[in-house]
Amino acid sequence: MEYSPPPLFKQGPSALARLMFFVVLALALLISDARFKTLEIVRGVLGAGLYPLQRAALVPRDIFMGAADLAVTSATLRSENDKLRAKDLQLSQQANTAAELAAENTHLRALLQLSQRSTTQSLPAEIQYDTRDPFTQKVVIGRGAQQGVQDGSPVVNEDGVIGQVTRVFPLQAEVTLLTDKDQAVPVQIVRTGLRSVIYGTPKGDTLDLRFVPISADVQTGDELVTSGLDGVYPPGLPVAKVVRVDKQADTAFARVICLPVAPVRGARQLLVLHYLNNVPPRPAEEPDAATAAKDAKAKKGGKPADSKAAADKSAAKPAEKPAAKPAEKAPAKPAAAEKKPAADKSAKPQATPGAQP
Repeated sequence: MEYSPPPLFKQGPSALARLMFFVVLALALLISDARFKTLEIVRGVLGAGLYPLQRAALVPRDIFMGAADLAVTSATLRSENDKLRAKDLQLSQQANTAAELAAENTHLRALLQLSQRSTTQSLPAEIQYDTRDPFTQKVVIGRGAQQGVQDGSPVVNEDGVIGQVTRVFPLQAEVTLLTDKDQAVPVQIVRTGLRSVIYGTPKGDTLDLRFVPISADVQTGDELVTSGLDGVYPPGLPVAKVVRVDKQADTAFARVICLPVAPVRGARQLLVLHYLNNVPPRPAEEPDAATAAKDAKAKKGGKPADSKAAADKSAAKPAEKPAAKPAEKAPAKPAAAEKKPAADKSAKPQATPGAQP
């Protein structure tokens, strides 16, 4: 007869109990990370540790792309060289014009005693790969906190806005693209100056300009640029172009569909901007000062009225006293004297007729 341990020591937790435990643990970690960012340190450590493996996994792709670049013909290189020279001439002319305008603008600002515009620093970066979530529009760039990337920094290329940094790691950063459904950018229409907010769409191919009144002047082809009112994006960056405007009588806002100006999915080399907004802070609110000012105005306005009322009272007092004195003292005695003869006269005729018969 074989010896077997008692069932109490042989059996462990059931499979269902283990499943429920790990499901509850996973949900708790998801909620705590989404709400309180409890796993940011762990994610940063894992990202830094897996960075060499990621670079090693990208080596075959880099080799293939390098071989494809070497296979370019000399004719293609000549044509590209000619195009680049022509573009260089255009850019040099534009740079000279911009330098003249900047000098003139600086002189005018000095004359008007206006503050200088906020400066913008840029950091070049390159997209490494897309994120694994198919329902979001996010990419990972090869610059992180060690290179000076900050959370919330705008990301652009030579055409316009690409997105915004939403998560920073030591050597990498996650960028949410402009077409993501949760991404919002304050913009304004160049032609009319109308300000609004543009959002991504669930499909990820168009943009939605929201909160535009149905009576607003919005036309197909209008260009949208950043307004800079949020203090995150520098003003004047190209964002999108209006492609369709739908206005219905039963709604208060028009539906404005836009397309991004920059190739959000086609760009590879990017610039991460660090916008230094030199706007002075707002003054502290002082409700007591406002009430004090109102009280001071009330006091200033009340003095003439009080003096006027006092003058009226003083003018009315002399008129009352002379009228009261003759009525009380001087005319009182003659009136009493006159009443006695009148009473005697009235009494005498009444007695005489009764006595004569």
